[in-house]
Amino acid sequence: MDRESARGRAVVMQPGDGPSYWQPVPANGHADPKLFPTNTGFDGLSMGFQTVASGSRIREHSHADQIELQICFRGKGRVMVDGVAHPLTPGTTCFLGYEVKHEIINESDEELVMLWVIAPPGLEDFFRDIGRPRRAGDAAPAPFPRPAESAEIDRRRGMQVE
Repeated sequence: MDRESARGRAVVMQPGDGPSYWQPVPANGHADPKLFPTNTGFDGLSMGFQTVASGSRIREHSHADQIELQICFRGKGRVMVDGVAHPLTPGTTCFLGYEVKHEIINESDEELVMLWVIAPPGLEDFFRDIGRPRRAGDAAPAPFPRPAESAEIDRRRGMQVE
């Protein structure tokens, strides 16, 4: 896929469209990739939403070969960036360059919802690999552990976790 494959192409996804995956502890919640190379024809980035359950967190990690943009649009908590805490409220926007450690902590009684954009793509595959298929409207499952091969999935998908 190259620049020409995206010329004149548009994809519109509605809230229930596309894959959705329940996420393991410590994030719980679910991830909903929306725009990614297989549906856009463009291999430069992917985009989606991640919902972090109340009292849960996205573990500290970085991306060796990807940059990430995050926008909080529901809930509140903290984003830790290279060990520095920043308030996370609707409208908080983050640019996370290569190898920047970051962690999202939901400190509220409601779900925390983040929009993410990552370049190059691949986060959509990570969510599929560690998660379980979800259908909109399903009740959340009991918290479940990461897959036994989680460390290998992290490496394969460019996640750096300590």
